[in-house]
Amino acid sequence: MQQGTLMRKVKSKSWKKQRFFKLQEDCMTIWYQSKRTGKTESAFSISDVETVREGHQSEVLQSVAEEFPPERCFTIVFYGRRGNLDLIAGSAEEAQCWIQGLRQLIEPRSFPLTFALVSRTWIRDWFQKADKNKDGRMNFKEAQRLLKMMNVDMNEDHALRLFQDADKSESGTLEGEEFVLFYKALTQREEVLSLFQEFSEDGKKLTLLELVDFLREEQLEDEGTEELAMELIDKYEPSETARARHVLSADGFLMYLCSVEGSIFNPQHRALWQDMSQPLCHYFISSSHNTYLIEDQIRGHSSIEGYIRALKRGCRCLEVDCWDGPNGEPMVYHGHTFTSKIPFREVVSTLGKYAFKVRHPSPGAGGPGWSLVGEDTCAEGSWSCWPPAVQDARGQGPWWCWVAQGASLSPTPQELKHKILLKAKKIGRLEDTLDGPGDEVPDGSDEDNGAEAEEERRRAKVMLVGAAPIRRTQHGSALQKDKETLAQALSDCVIYCKNVPFQGFQEARSHSRPSEISSLSEAKARKLIRDEGNEFVRHNAWQLTRIYPSGMRTDSSNYSPQEMWNVGCQIVALNFQTAGTEMDLCDGLFSQNGCCGYVLKPPFMRDKETLFNPSDPSSREGPGPITLTIQVISGQQLPKVANSKEGAIIDPLVRVEVYGVPADQAHQETKYIENNGFNPRWDETLQFQLHVPELALIRFVVEDYDKTSRNDFVGQFTLAFANIKPGYRHIHLLSKDGTSIPPSSLFVHIRISE
Repeated sequence: MQQGTLMRKVKSKSWKKQRFFKLQEDCMTIWYQSKRTGKTESAFSISDVETVREGHQSEVLQSVAEEFPPERCFTIVFYGRRGNLDLIAGSAEEAQCWIQGLRQLIEPRSFPLTFALVSRTWIRDWFQKADKNKDGRMNFKEAQRLLKMMNVDMNEDHALRLFQDADKSESGTLEGEEFVLFYKALTQREEVLSLFQEFSEDGKKLTLLELVDFLREEQLEDEGTEELAMELIDKYEPSETARARHVLSADGFLMYLCSVEGSIFNPQHRALWQDMSQPLCHYFISSSHNTYLIEDQIRGHSSIEGYIRALKRGCRCLEVDCWDGPNGEPMVYHGHTFTSKIPFREVVSTLGKYAFKVRHPSPGAGGPGWSLVGEDTCAEGSWSCWPPAVQDARGQGPWWCWVAQGASLSPTPQELKHKILLKAKKIGRLEDTLDGPGDEVPDGSDEDNGAEAEEERRRAKVMLVGAAPIRRTQHGSALQKDKETLAQALSDCVIYCKNVPFQGFQEARSHSRPSEISSLSEAKARKLIRDEGNEFVRHNAWQLTRIYPSGMRTDSSNYSPQEMWNVGCQIVALNFQTAGTEMDLCDGLFSQNGCCGYVLKPPFMRDKETLFNPSDPSSREGPGPITLTIQVISGQQLPKVANSKEGAIIDPLVRVEVYGVPADQAHQETKYIENNGFNPRWDETLQFQLHVPELALIRFVVEDYDKTSRNDFVGQFTLAFANIKPGYRHIHLLSKDGTSIPPSSLFVHIRISE
């Protein structure tokens, strides 16, 4: 790999250009250049690579499958929304060399990164960026340039003093360990050292008992504290001598605070920690809208990448809109629009590969098999596209959900493990066949004037817990409604998620069944929340409800899912391709419980006779309001704003936002710190009162203050209040796309009181 390889970079069936790829000596950077001009086109870091896929696992490589065998093809997948890189090697051996080499380089990220590993990688990256003439040494001018790159505006005299202190050889340049010393001097954490010395009698180490005192008094660890202290010393103390003496140095203390155990997110809640034996309607379920789209709703690109990204993000409810294509081949796209199309066969194949893969493997996570709910609209002939396990009339294979004699009409995630449920219309009564997928025709007050409900009426869906294919044929004029004929074989598979029209809560209670589901537009849902909040909560305690975005959101924007979760709606469908606060909330809620895509609703939302109404917090049964106190202490190595001017340094501030019932919605922010994105200190305390903490999500946002225009986004982290760990904690920031940006973090002190 380091010697370089000539490969084809493929963008389409007709665009295949030869490029020379090479892994740099740092084993962290890959660049490629044109074979014809020799000019370097681009470079990317190994840290940007999420995974490597072998064979024809992209639409582009599938389009050239007849020309190039799968053994020579592979796809490099990047974090976030950066496009994939499809490559064709000269031979199968060359392809394997790159595939295995790249996997070895990114493999360590399969496990939690230690603070030391992140720091070493970070130090090396900065040295290479600042070493302008690539001589392996750094002079003071290059060091000054480095400070600007690192978001530090430092007095020149102070910077020179740090540089000279690190220059042990007195050569006027820094190399190797000298640069490490310089970097450590820059990253000295005074606030952490002060905390360390507060509990250390000699100011140099924490004895086992002193560490136990810190864990009990500040971190509020009340069980097995001595055992935990021993584990932390063994895991994070870098000195073998100190480990043997069962003491923790200042470096070890910092490593602990920057670790998983020192994170604001309760590590026990990362694994599967909730009861999975409740009925499906008792869970919030991670759900996507028009999953196949990766751009807008009118002219956007349809891609199997939409399914892969959603599934890897923990999504359990997918949408497959399938229409008759050429020669009877069913195609997936947004009907009556100009979006591109993908074969239904490819979508099904993708679901087979990714439906039950573990997102974040963790002990006790219960495996990757949590059921998928799929909404599907497909042509009758598409039945043959499903894998053999699905085609089995009795669903005996590992995928398909079927009803055993005497089975419950309210199945649980545990019972449905490794199954796919189809959500769609079902042949039965005539109105079940001809009515839409459970959507009430909006009245004149609906913001969409019936347009989006009519579109929903024309299609059915596949949810990964699944849907019955529909064959669409035109009759009469263009103004006449499509007539839909369901495929009997797939209709028979719709068991637990039969679409029914919503005709009011009283009607549902009198005539509907727990195995049925209704879909509502966001506008209709808001009206019901406003007018009949308690009835909505009660309804969702025994039956599934799906919420979908307004038809006016052609740009694939999202509505706030929080107001829908406040009344217990389980399937709140969002456009996963669009970054923003709404997807931050979604990721924040579903980042717990093993990332399985199911989160158990609080007890007062699982009771069919509950009195709870989100507009009246006092209706919640249980203890009174709690107070959340957050001291925002400092920030570390915050990233620069995208597309900022060279030499620009951010002025960071921190805003804490609370999302929940209306009475709990709030936000507060710190002052901004001028010209310091490297180690800003705020030392400000923010306080919030939560009336319904069980539904609250807390979002930490860092922005670059701008007095003349809107602040720029720097990073964020969102989590459910139930997952907060009190004490001195680090918050590891995420990008707009929800990807990690190590080692950027906030250091806070959390207190929770009644």
